[in-house]
Amino acid sequence: MNRRTLLKTGLAAGTASLLPAASINAKASNADSRSPKEDFQLAYAPHFGMFQKNGGSDPVDQLKWARDQGFTAWEDNQMTRRSVADQERIGAALQDLGMQMGVFVANFGTAFGKKSFTTGDSKHMEAFLSDLNKSVEVAKRVGAKWMTIVLGDQNPRARQGTQDADAIEMLKRGAEIFEPHNLVMVMEPLNFRDHSGMYLERSDHAYMLCKAVGSPAVKILFDIYHQQIAEGNLIPNINQFWDEIGYFQVGDNPGRNEPGTGEINYRNVFKNIHSKGFSGVLGMEHGNSQGGKEGEMAVVQAYRDADAF
Repeated sequence: MNRRTLLKTGLAAGTASLLPAASINAKASNADSRSPKEDFQLAYAPHFGMFQKNGGSDPVDQLKWARDQGFTAWEDNQMTRRSVADQERIGAALQDLGMQMGVFVANFGTAFGKKSFTTGDSKHMEAFLSDLNKSVEVAKRVGAKWMTIVLGDQNPRARQGTQDADAIEMLKRGAEIFEPHNLVMVMEPLNFRDHSGMYLERSDHAYMLCKAVGSPAVKILFDIYHQQIAEGNLIPNINQFWDEIGYFQVGDNPGRNEPGTGEINYRNVFKNIHSKGFSGVLGMEHGNSQGGKEGEMAVVQAYRDADAF
């Protein structure tokens, strides 16, 4: 039993004798949907909007509702685009609720639609480093450790080795910014079907880049949805590249919705990750397969089912 459940149970036991039976029954009935649930075994991280029907439109209320369902982490790709006041409010709420902050995207300026990591162009280097410096300040406000980076497009006018050398240099320069703050940029390989023409697609390629940079500030974001499409062989690849994986994201295939709606055996994947002592975050970067409050509760139940190992 977790601390939140224990406190609630103890309070109920201590006051039950002071209330009429009808009042007790009515309160119990009204509180059932709000009572804190057992924490999940892994730190699955929803995002804003995923539980808006049940949690309400206010971001902090969504955090509170998710925490009461047993979620102990959160992620928000758009955090750098929020106001400083909102960042500080969200950071304070996460700390108060005892939730880990997962990733936000650190390099929107060089992520998509540009050959940013594969040409050695100084303007891309400057934009990347500028984004990282800004992200350090955002990370401080929200208590984040990991930030997603996307390595832009392939450069068809350069050999693979040349592209790799340019990407490694940019990553090394970025690591110099993150290392003093104990922050980590996690590189996300993206699948060829949804994001054609991207420089980084496979986990083995990301692993090579990590080894070449040799910094604790550069790790892999292993998005299980993307890697199921790009390469499959999920558990063996997770195990092979384990020492350079800093973060996971979740989504079933096809559909990119909650576990149990596609072909991936998430219970086995989560069991393997848990067995290796993973204490980081698994971001729920997917949609809800059903609408409304019922669809949101179906997402919660999907994670209960996949977490039952």
